[in-house]
Amino acid sequence: MLKTLFENQRKYLDHFFESVDCDQIEKLLNKLTDCKGVVVFSGVGKSGHIAEKITATFLSTGTRAFFLSPVNALHGDIGFISPGDLFICFSKSGGSSELLDLLPFIKKRGAYTVAVCSTPDSRLSKLADFSVLLPIEKEICPFDLAPTTSTVVQLIFGDCLAVALMQARKFTIKDFAANHPGGVLGRKITFRVADLMLKGDDVPFCKPTDRLIDVLHELSQKRCGCLVVADEEKNLKGIFTDGDLRRAIQVNGAETLNMTLSMLMTPMPKSISSHKMAFEAVKAMEEDPSHLITVLPVLDSNQVVGLVRMHDIIQKELS
Repeated sequence: MLKTLFENQRKYLDHFFESVDCDQIEKLLNKLTDCKGVVVFSGVGKSGHIAEKITATFLSTGTRAFFLSPVNALHGDIGFISPGDLFICFSKSGGSSELLDLLPFIKKRGAYTVAVCSTPDSRLSKLADFSVLLPIEKEICPFDLAPTTSTVVQLIFGDCLAVALMQARKFTIKDFAANHPGGVLGRKITFRVADLMLKGDDVPFCKPTDRLIDVLHELSQKRCGCLVVADEEKNLKGIFTDGDLRRAIQVNGAETLNMTLSMLMTPMPKSISSHKMAFEAVKAMEEDPSHLITVLPVLDSNQVVGLVRMHDIIQKELS
């Protein structure tokens, strides 16, 4: 049963993507970009819940937005609306009496009104200053009644519009971080490599000319699982890991201890800048699933300034 429902939903969504008028939505995007006031969303029932979610997405991506309940609006909250605001209401049928009653009063307040419906030539679309049609073939509900496919389409439309507006306004990751100071998401976009990296005497350094037996204590005591191989000026030459040690001993036996790090290290290892976000370090470590790494030398101006470990990133719940 579920497989059939998934297939039907995919077919209905394909119909939406094939039929939607992108040029009309681009016009709405332009109006949003030019909006000097607040973007106010509204809707009734399931469409209202979707409008609330889209409001939250707009807020988190840098657009001043507000959800206005049609019922509350008609009982005093309409005073929030000002000239220059853009009022977007969602309704599958475009016949919701609450929105039809509300729209004339919204216009009197000087806001620009937009109707987003899935029924062509709906009353709401005709009443609004601008309208967007979200075409749906039918609901996935067997009776074609429960808002299912229509609400998915509304959500896709709203989220894509929010991201497009975010890009049009050149909303940066710094802006995103300012809007998300708390939780895992906040930590992901506020912590930089510099905040988590080991530095100074905590970094297990060695030189290419060092013999392994002479620096084993550094590998053991610093407990980083690696040695960062660099010259006197801290220019990175390579890295030597616990895994490299095991493999070298398997091949060379006891002779490994007398070999220099230049003979044992992995040259030109991956590295990262201290200014990068911590989650970008995780991406770099996991870039090759067949060769996962747990440490990255940190370079600024081509010199080693630290070492970042997957362990420390996980402790901050950033992975």
